[in-house]
Amino acid sequence: MSIHVIARHWARPETIDEVRRILLSLIEPSRVEPGCLKYELLQNADDPTDFTFVETFVSDDALKEHAAAPYVAGLAPKLKELVARPSEVSKYRAIAADPSRVSR
Repeated sequence: MSIHVIARHWARPETIDEVRRILLSLIEPSRVEPGCLKYELLQNADDPTDFTFVETFVSDDALKEHAAAPYVAGLAPKLKELVARPSEVSKYRAIAADPSRVSR
């Protein structure tokens, strides 16, 4: 069963560009991981300090492998002095899937 992740990061106003650059650097290597189904980075339209990853992995094991990847495991130290508050990462399982998006 796939696992969905919402990971939020809040830059300090003066570090928005640097945080954006660091977070964008995760996109390409994450998307080519074998268990990655979706990996998007959003920036809040009303609060540009708010960055949110929306991720889907094929399994908990795939998510664990992603979290252990050096570019992800090394993220917290890079962001430590750049963020306004600690990042929040939440995991979800779908309980009502969109039938138009279910592969047949």
